[in-house]
Amino acid sequence: MRQITDSILMIRPVAFRMNEQTAVNNYYQRVLDSLLPETVNVKAQQEFDAFAEKLRSVGVNVIVVDSTIDPDTPDSVFPNNWVSFHENGDVALYPMFAQNRRLERREDILDLLEDKGFNIENIVDYTSAEEDNIFLEGTGSLVLDRQN
Repeated sequence: MRQITDSILMIRPVAFRMNEQTAVNNYYQRVLDSLLPETVNVKAQQEFDAFAEKLRSVGVNVIVVDSTIDPDTPDSVFPNNWVSFHENGDVALYPMFAQNRRLERREDILDLLEDKGFNIENIVDYTSAEEDNIFLEGTGSLVLDRQN
């Protein structure tokens, strides 16, 4: 069995920066004193746009959704942490550590995907685990081997 996808969901940054709430336990989050926040965001947008175009140039269907300024979701460019999509039409929603990362879960994104013909049969919602301080930030924590 060959594993392949022809589509990708990408969240375009609009207020990308270090996330103060996740910096407490994420090694990769750090303040860039040499860059203004606006500069960081512009660079993130440029990198995002170039990557989306590169994917399109090789035939990947890139679905772009803009992030939000309000609510403030500084690292919402990583939707794989809050959602995963499965061949049988299941969509899993994952419990997130940071309060502002929880705001990344957007029903309008799922509606858009459904409007674009993606099969959404069942929402498997694990987010109630947040109430017990249990977190699993989606496919950022998983390697899905659909062959085995």
